[in-house]
Amino acid sequence: MSTVTIASSHADAEAAEKVEQHHAAMAGRLDLLTADVVRAARTDRAEIARDELLSWLRDDLVPHATAEEQTLYPAAAQLPETRLLVEAMLAEHVLIHRLVADLEAAADPVEAAAIARALETVFDSHLAKENDQLIPTLVASSAYSVAEMLDGMHDLLGGGHDGHDHVEEAAPIAATGGHQCACGGHDEVGLPELDARTIPHAIRHATIFGALEGLRLGSGLLLVADHNPLPLLAQLEQRAPGAFAVDYRESGPELWRLELARKA
Repeated sequence: MSTVTIASSHADAEAAEKVEQHHAAMAGRLDLLTADVVRAARTDRAEIARDELLSWLRDDLVPHATAEEQTLYPAAAQLPETRLLVEAMLAEHVLIHRLVADLEAAADPVEAAAIARALETVFDSHLAKENDQLIPTLVASSAYSVAEMLDGMHDLLGGGHDGHDHVEEAAPIAATGGHQCACGGHDEVGLPELDARTIPHAIRHATIFGALEGLRLGSGLLLVADHNPLPLLAQLEQRAPGAFAVDYRESGPELWRLELARKA
């Protein structure tokens, strides 16, 4: 995790890690979907890209926000150190809902792209507050059990009761964009370039998996790393056997660039 978290129990420590990993996967998915909306704005894919983003927002992000309001936030609002933070985060939920409605009502693709970028920025800031302030404070308190709050909560942990997201279960999107914070740009064929060096180590794999699970068959992204990411590739193969082809574009000694393409 990005901050040192002292939990009141081992179960709460595990629950906090699962929430942060799910947040990272959501952020990676949203970044790729948003980039697709932006890059498709002046093409005939504009409406498709917007519909795909809206579908994910309705099916994943909005239920996640609702689940937080029903579980984590009421508890955090009772703690003096997080009461004002919860009020601010609830106001951000209102803003997120408004941006989703604005995206649906956008008059043209350029306006939709601008709204999508604004929503992405708000969401990234919102997750940082949850990961670095709200969750650590809750798990450190002996008054509440975060593990019990999250028990069976698919909308807060993602991917089922084990808290893991599964690459093969996600609805695919076209990989035509990049990552607002971690991308180094696009290569000569327009693949998004995800720079793993800029992602905190504790959430690096989850963020990458979140981006990968949005890829359409035949599309891919370029992964940049400062080491050969063999553990990541092994974990990806375990999660989604045979689903991705790997092509090394550059193999060290200081920089590795890999093309990861969905093939199944």
